[in-house]
Amino acid sequence: MKKLAVIALGGNAILRSDQRGTIQEQDDNVMKSLENIVYMIKDGYNIILSHGNGPQVGNIVMRNEAGEQIYNIAQMPLDICVADSQGGIGYMIERNLRNLLKKHGLKRDVVTMVTQVIVDKNDPAIKNPSKRIGKSYSKEQAAKLEASKGWIFKESSKKKGFYRRVVASPRPIEIFNRTSLARLAKKGVIVIMLGGGGIPVYKDENRMLHPIEGVIDKDIASSLLAQRIKADEFYILTDVPYVYLNFGKEDQKIAEFLNEADTIKYLESGEFGEGSMKPKIKAALEFVQNGGEKSIITESDKLEDRSYGTKITMKYD
Repeated sequence: MKKLAVIALGGNAILRSDQRGTIQEQDDNVMKSLENIVYMIKDGYNIILSHGNGPQVGNIVMRNEAGEQIYNIAQMPLDICVADSQGGIGYMIERNLRNLLKKHGLKRDVVTMVTQVIVDKNDPAIKNPSKRIGKSYSKEQAAKLEASKGWIFKESSKKKGFYRRVVASPRPIEIFNRTSLARLAKKGVIVIMLGGGGIPVYKDENRMLHPIEGVIDKDIASSLLAQRIKADEFYILTDVPYVYLNFGKEDQKIAEFLNEADTIKYLESGEFGEGSMKPKIKAALEFVQNGGEKSIITESDKLEDRSYGTKITMKYD
């Protein structure tokens, strides 16, 4: 029986922090990342792909701002910006994936879905913005934007001394169309969905849908999807080949295998960064706690080499 895998492509799989963000740069990054997924397709895996959108949605917000200032074009709210990024990035992934399938002589249909995700309008996270989007600014630039726009900034988790805008990141509750899309995936269709964690919406007392000004953590949403559709494996592709203990210190070491007990211990001790690895670890842990075989966290171009990657399971073999 073919295995079903949910693979969450990190933002660096599409746009790297040291790049300007041209479509050629993004195309090249996507192709390199997808090349590492081809072997799984050759092995017969059924696959659902999700992807990040942090840099892209931040750029869309800034384009909105520039359009209003220069041409008096009305700005769009954040949910529309997330939807825009889902469509654009999903198209780019699908086009490159179709070319790769052709190159390798593989026949699979590919479908991209703009995905809405239900959240709780009373989620405490809405009043405590924490999710970084957009580019990095100096402390002085961030202060000016905070004063002029009312944006909230936190120091970048990767560039000390620089700051990024943060927005609310409510926890996902339910994912639209997951059952239908899972059926497609189990028939061999490669599904691209949950871009940027999905578009956050809530239901009012009449069960009508309304947007939330925020973004959803892509890894937590992807884990929820993997749990609900009973996927076998869950992959988080990021910018490091392994999870590290004592990251960035002299005694840094690789954690190639983690079981439930050790993962919980490290989470509770504050081993993993709040704005970087911690959400990924929590997402991976939740998947195996809810029936998944294993979660793998690794670099986007190391997926094919099984010697790389941190494997999280309920128990050590």
